Amino acid sequence: MRGVVLFLLVFVLLPFLPLGVWRAYLLDAGVFLLLYTALALSWDLVARTGQLSLAHGAFFGLGAYGVGLLEPHVGTLPALLSGSLLAGLSALLLGSVTLRLHGLYFAIASLAFSEVLRTLALKLPFTGGPIGLPVPPAFGGAPLAPYYLAFAVLAVAVGLSLWAEHSPFRLAQAACRQSEPVARVLGVRVVRVKLLSLLLGSLVAGLAGGVYAMKALFINPYEAFSLGRAVEALVIPIFGGLYTTLGPLLGGVVLVGLEQVLRLWIQEGYLVVYGAILILAILFLPRGLLGLWRRRRG
Repeated sequence: MRGVVLFLLVFVLLPFLPLGVWRAYLLDAGVFLLLYTALALSWDLVARTGQLSLAHGAFFGLGAYGVGLLEPHVGTLPALLSGSLLAGLSALLLGSVTLRLHGLYFAIASLAFSEVLRTLALKLPFTGGPIGLPVPPAFGGAPLAPYYLAFAVLAVAVGLSLWAEHSPFRLAQAACRQSEPVARVLGVRVVRVKLLSLLLGSLVAGLAGGVYAMKALFINPYEAFSLGRAVEALVIPIFGGLYTTLGPLLGGVVLVGLEQVLRLWIQEGYLVVYGAILILAILFLPRGLLGLWRRRRG
């Protein structure tokens, strides 16, 4: 818990630190770090039930398009909330149809859901089609608005994750993850637990997508509904430590920070080095950074 509080404290104070000539770059990178970490926490909420979701890129994209379409008419915060609710409604629709599936079957169904949404965004005229959609900046272009909106999204994700980690809901999620038949015998309503987890994760992912759109100022279906976004959402918790709040926070800082450093130093081809580091981490850190830290403390 102290590590989570320290993490949030560092990022809430970052704009006030003497960052010198790196200030603009670090604050821009900080926005994406906060958003991707929030997305990772939202994925981890679903993974705690044993489900492998590849739909978080779709929830992210729905939040982004919801903001892009609504912000010019209703303003920043109503558009953000509407985009998040749109992602939540899509999660309820997806979950009601697919959450009786297990393992890879659910993963394939969630991936198909993402591809369907991307195809719709490409074909529907009001989304801008393959050309994309311009998005107004948050609060009329206030300089630090995207940063603090991203921080607020992460704070929501952390709050939901801590609640799930320290409430009786954690036991229901763990029972679903270990054995659904046993969980049913114990009185756990498995589908309801998985559906609630998917709903909470989708709401956070939708918020993250909305803030991302207002930061990027432009979205298109290939970027908004990218499979890479869903993969990044699952890689960060695996690298940091699954089924915890601190693990995805650590993973987000290290992986997103590492990507930015490699992009500056190596430029072309940095993804090769980044991928090699991920492979080595998965091979030699099966429980992530948090597992390594706990083992050394023990």
